[in-house]
Amino acid sequence: MKSQVKILLVEDDPRICQNIHDYFFQEAYLVEIAREGLTAQKLMEEKSYDAIVLDINLPYKDGLTLCKEFRQFNTHTPILMLTAFDDLDDKMHGFEVGADDYLTKPFFMREVMARIKALLKRSKNQTIPEIASIIHIEDLTIDLGTQSVSRGKSAINLTPREFNLLLKLANAKGKLVTKRELNRDIWGGSLDENNNTIEVYINFLRKKIDKPFASNLIKTKVGFGYYLSSHEH
Repeated sequence: MKSQVKILLVEDDPRICQNIHDYFFQEAYLVEIAREGLTAQKLMEEKSYDAIVLDINLPYKDGLTLCKEFRQFNTHTPILMLTAFDDLDDKMHGFEVGADDYLTKPFFMREVMARIKALLKRSKNQTIPEIASIIHIEDLTIDLGTQSVSRGKSAINLTPREFNLLLKLANAKGKLVTKRELNRDIWGGSLDENNNTIEVYINFLRKKIDKPFASNLIKTKVGFGYYLSSHEH
């Protein structure tokens, strides 16, 4: 029998909470609700969910803090963040602490459902290649078993999206990975052509992978895409 999808909904607005719950219920999703941050924290630590819908502005503990702390011990459960803000800095902060997607209020319920279904599909389809459990590129090490990254003797903390992006580049073995491929495989094709999210995430990676070290591994072919290489071209 097909297992029921379990969603944690963290939202303090009663109307929005009820609308999302009812919409998910129509899809036969099992929804557990938390109306404030401390209850949400307890549920996130003690239970397992297929996805989390997380509002940013919450009583007692905000969604950004919850997301950041959750990612310290869970890097795979997808998180859709909700917020009343539409500022780019707020969105980038959400991505930096580990959110997988972002919706600004007000929104249509069918868009919430579409985003969650896309996150669930990507989460289900993410598999670790069997060809190598550890990837080495110069002094960069990617351990697929523990989903950890280091360069030299320095551990590098990446969000799940950053890790998947780095892994996509690493598996290309020095070949160019186009923006279209990254959009398809990392974002599920959800980004439009004018969206700069890929560039933003590449910049996140560069700050962690390249900036603190002597050589740069992440290379750009302007207008086409990116690749990993220990050599200058």
